Amino acid sequence: MDKLIIEGGKRLLGEVTVSGAKNAVLPILAATLLTDDACIIKGAPALRDTNTMLKIIRSLGKSADFDKGVVNVSSTGKKNFVADYKLVSTMRASFCVLGPLIGMHKKAKVSLPGGCIIGARPVDLHLKGLRALNVQTTIDSGYVVAKADKLQGSHIYLGGVYGSSVLATDNVMMAAVLAQGKSVIECAACEPEVVDLAEFLIKMGAKIKGHGTPIIEVEGVRRLHGATHTIIPDRIETGTLMIAALITGGDIILKNARPQHLGALIDKLQEAGANITKSDNSIRVRVKDRIKAINVTTLPYPGFPTDMQAQVMALMSITPGISVVAEKIYPDRFMHVGELNRMGAHIQKEGPYAIIEGVESLSGAPVMASDLRASACLVLAGLAAKGKTLISRIYHLERGYENTEEKLEKLGATIRREKE
Repeated sequence: MDKLIIEGGKRLLGEVTVSGAKNAVLPILAATLLTDDACIIKGAPALRDTNTMLKIIRSLGKSADFDKGVVNVSSTGKKNFVADYKLVSTMRASFCVLGPLIGMHKKAKVSLPGGCIIGARPVDLHLKGLRALNVQTTIDSGYVVAKADKLQGSHIYLGGVYGSSVLATDNVMMAAVLAQGKSVIECAACEPEVVDLAEFLIKMGAKIKGHGTPIIEVEGVRRLHGATHTIIPDRIETGTLMIAALITGGDIILKNARPQHLGALIDKLQEAGANITKSDNSIRVRVKDRIKAINVTTLPYPGFPTDMQAQVMALMSITPGISVVAEKIYPDRFMHVGELNRMGAHIQKEGPYAIIEGVESLSGAPVMASDLRASACLVLAGLAAKGKTLISRIYHLERGYENTEEKLEKLGATIRREKE
């Protein structure tokens, strides 16, 4: 395994281009299972998770070539409806092959998913939605086994304990596009990545309305055809780099960024004192005076994203005053707190809340990444810390951030990779 070594204390300056969205490319690659025609996906990020999804769709009968951000997908003629444990167990998003498989084959066998350890994330909403479409589901030896004589459109309510579910919305929408009749998905996830998937499905011939709102309407069609699509920019990478500018007192221009996808984050960072200039496809971030303490509550989109909770906590750890972070999506998503405290932060966890007392500075230390966004949090802390920070288990970072070292080096960071 590799580790990152960061020499902190450097202001980040310059411009960098944001990669395609991890949380959009994965379900879109899964959606290519809905047709035997060729599909071209542009702007795909070179990530561990992207490669995992490519392996999965190849195992399910696709040929998929990936070069310089472009994925060419075609059918091999082989039909397989079993998504194996060895692949699905490594990445939760891979579970979204269930919807396309049941749509195309009227049967599927998909391993229960794995991924980051950030708290309980059951699949009950996925199964509830598919059952409403006339799918019979059972769980057998760690696999979801699904079958249907025919898919029938229905009214589906997808609200859960913590609100809507992105992957459940993706799965149900992908199954519904080939169902007979009309489906209405109520309490659907509104995230930009769900919208991007819907736009790709529409290019394939699906009839979808209301995506981006809590009510999505799907009129089933008999078949879908191939399509070409460009992935939206990754709003979480954008947000992480915005905080990199603030935590180092820097000045960064982010190209290929969509500020309209980051309203809640931009609002909070401006409240903290950030100077943010927006255009249609770029964002400039710099510090006006000193950053001020803020309180943050994570909520489903368009609320403050849970995937930015760890990163904003790193910023607040060196911001004067008291900040409170309330995690309303994954109440146990605080694995990074202990590692930040190892670097000198003063953070106390109380149930789904973290109380942060800002310190003057962090100190470099050996730390360990526990999940994808926690790893980004530790990179940000390392950029601001005095001395050297060694981050182990960076394979978590590689799951969701493309060319991290190269981008940060371009902005002036001192960062390198070494073997453990």
